[in-house]
Amino acid sequence: MSVMGGMNVSASGMSAQRLRLDIISQNIANVNTTRDENGNTYRRKTVVFEEKDMSSFGNILRYTADTTGDGVKVTEIVEDTTTEMRKVYDPSHPDADEDGYVTYPNVNTVQEMTDMIDATRAYEANVTAFNATKSMAMKGLEVGK
Repeated sequence: MSVMGGMNVSASGMSAQRLRLDIISQNIANVNTTRDENGNTYRRKTVVFEEKDMSSFGNILRYTADTTGDGVKVTEIVEDTTTEMRKVYDPSHPDADEDGYVTYPNVNTVQEMTDMIDATRAYEANVTAFNATKSMAMKGLEVGK
């Protein structure tokens, strides 16, 4: 893998983790949102990552020869439809149903904070790898002096 390839892999990881942090922040901001612009209850969102596509034959050949990747990309942002929404009894709330229960998003703040720590550490690891690659490139340039 070239020096620039290493930097590109780290940069793609940083971009993906930054988007993941944005989505986590959006989830936390909407933890008490009972209605979105369409009148529906907000649903927790998650980010799906995938290895960047190896499109050309040369890239595929290189991939099978030295088994290095080309980084990561965000495939999609999906809504969590498996986790149940929270029901809270509050008959005075304007969004309460006929039984007095308000439906809140399926956002668990503890889970979101754990995911945020994970995304932050992954981002930091990519920054460290990027800086190490940059340092190796600088040392390589100093060899000729």
